[in-house]
Amino acid sequence: MFHPVQHPPSAARFSRRALSALIITTLAACASSGGQPTRAKPIDADQLVVAESLSSTTLSAATWPRDAWWADVGDDQLDRLMSEALRGQPSLRIAEARVREAEAVAGIVKSTLYPQINGSLKSTRQRFGEHALVPRPIAGTWDSVNDASLGVNYELDFWGKNHAAVDAALDRASATEVDLQAARLILTTTLARTYLRLDLAYAQLDLAQDTLAQREKTLELTRQRVAAQIDSQLELTQAEAALPEIRERIASIHESIALINNQIASLEGKAPDAGLTIQRPHLAQVGPVALPTNLPAELIGRRPDVVAERWRVEAARQDITVAKAQFYPNVSLNAFVGSQSLGLSEFLSGGSRVLGIGPAISLPIFEGGRLRSNLGAHQAEYDAAVEKYNATVIAAIHDVVDQLVSLHWLEQEIQEQDDALRLTQHAYDLATNRYRSGLANYLQVLSAESQVLAQKRLAIESQTRQRELRLNLIRALGGGYAPWRAGSRQRQPILTSDGAKS
Repeated sequence: MFHPVQHPPSAARFSRRALSALIITTLAACASSGGQPTRAKPIDADQLVVAESLSSTTLSAATWPRDAWWADVGDDQLDRLMSEALRGQPSLRIAEARVREAEAVAGIVKSTLYPQINGSLKSTRQRFGEHALVPRPIAGTWDSVNDASLGVNYELDFWGKNHAAVDAALDRASATEVDLQAARLILTTTLARTYLRLDLAYAQLDLAQDTLAQREKTLELTRQRVAAQIDSQLELTQAEAALPEIRERIASIHESIALINNQIASLEGKAPDAGLTIQRPHLAQVGPVALPTNLPAELIGRRPDVVAERWRVEAARQDITVAKAQFYPNVSLNAFVGSQSLGLSEFLSGGSRVLGIGPAISLPIFEGGRLRSNLGAHQAEYDAAVEKYNATVIAAIHDVVDQLVSLHWLEQEIQEQDDALRLTQHAYDLATNRYRSGLANYLQVLSAESQVLAQKRLAIESQTRQRELRLNLIRALGGGYAPWRAGSRQRQPILTSDGAKS
């Protein structure tokens, strides 16, 4: 029976291998990286000048939105709707699945840091050729070839390639976690904005119903004037025609309320019937606008979209480290132990034992520019990630300032609207009194009423817009997001001006 056995290498053999490894490592210089340095630099938020833009706003150290910021609205129904939406919205479940997928991918990459152990067991029944490599008496006979082995492979990460790949995968997983928080913020702000539209619709319904009652009284007064021969049938017809118009408006508002309730049910991830149980909102009065004193420096850690882009920059930086490490030799240790035999009778005997151990080195010598191009591509990806991060930071600062500018001027608009409403209401009261006294006609009353209605509608819309701008400001400030709430990892990305690993 033939028993192949591999004997342990002698010290002289190890010396020759070490010398060979040194020569091969020296030859690695043939694959020159020669890559271009990265060009983009992360923006410094402290250098963004916003002092003048924020001069009209009160600054406070305790005005970052809290996680459940909608509780400040003081509406129990909204609190319930938010909880159900965060629990049942499919879009959030999709984002959560992507987080789990990214974490699983990171786990796959992390496995390269540890030894890989594999076992195999083979048994093949075969006929050996009479004129093949196997000698007689085995040649020309049938027998089984048996092989059982346990192999170990461990890559020595001299150049940090595997560790950088793991860091890149973890950074992308962190970015995906923050994307989940961004999706959560989009959902909550969309739901709150829809809820504000519902409140606006009910306010418009109140105005329309009040107008209907007012026009019914005017119609009755007109009938009395026609009976007294003060007005003609023309004025009576005009007064009657004003009622269908406002009833049409009321029907349109009821339609809007039903559609908004249906949209809220959709945001909750529920069927349309869930919208039928939604009652009229009861919102607290808005307070004065105040901002944190540490804008814009801390904003980059409070906006989910900014933090996610920071993690992607870090992932791109680690990819550059991986690309650079590919220019150097790849060294791994391989070992195996097992048993090999022809036939099963001697398979477990000591003579069938096989054993081997040794290094494996591979290195690039001539790649036709592939490695340099790969490095250049990752450096360009890093530059693109940095510039996207910079654009996101700038957009975030402008987002905050835009809401503050609109809030500032809206306050002045509301003051002017209050004055206009007071004057038009006074004019309407005068016209109505003159109409009752027979000193004015119906068209004067209708004209004065139209002006009052226009101002009241503007007042309702301005109040809703003020609430929406406050909501947009909460969103612009990150909506209560803080990195330590995003997931288990506590580390923060540290952006550098180049693609080198810190």
